[in-house]
Amino acid sequence: MYPTRTMILILTGFSVASILGAWGFQYIGGLEPCAMCYWQRWPHWAAIGFGVAAYAFGARVFIWLAGLATLTTSLIGVYHSGVERKWWLGPESCTGRGLTLDDASSLLSMDGAGPVLCDEIPWQMLGLTMANLNAIGSLIIAILWFRLALRKA
Repeated sequence: MYPTRTMILILTGFSVASILGAWGFQYIGGLEPCAMCYWQRWPHWAAIGFGVAAYAFGARVFIWLAGLATLTTSLIGVYHSGVERKWWLGPESCTGRGLTLDDASSLLSMDGAGPVLCDEIPWQMLGLTMANLNAIGSLIIAILWFRLALRKA
C-alpha cells in the first residue's frame, strides 16, 4: 500500500475530481444540477478541506473527518438515487410534489428552462446516473479513508 501522505493526496484527489466533473457536466455539458446534486457537493468540499489538513498536519482526526465527509456524500447519493428511481419520495421542494397552482403558473411564465427536479434523470451511462456513480465511488473512497485512519503509523 502507498505511504499515508500519498494516500491522502489520492483520496483527496477523488473529491477534487468529483467537483471538477460536476462542474464539467454543468458548465461544459449544460446539465443544470438539482438541489440534491448541490447537497452532494458540500461533503466533497469538506473532504477536500480535511484532506488538505490531514496532509499538512498529519493528524489522524482529519483522516477520520475526511472519511465521514465522503461517507456523507455517498449516503446523500444513495438517497438521491432512490428519489431518481422513484423508490421513495424526495423533498417536495425538489420533486415538484409541492407545487401549487400559483407556482405552476409562474413556472410557465418563466423565460428559459424551469427548475431542475431531483426525481428526473438528466444523464446516465450503462444505467448508472451521476447520483449512482457518486454513491458507489464515494462509498469506496470512504472505506479507503477509514482503512487509512486505522493504519498503524
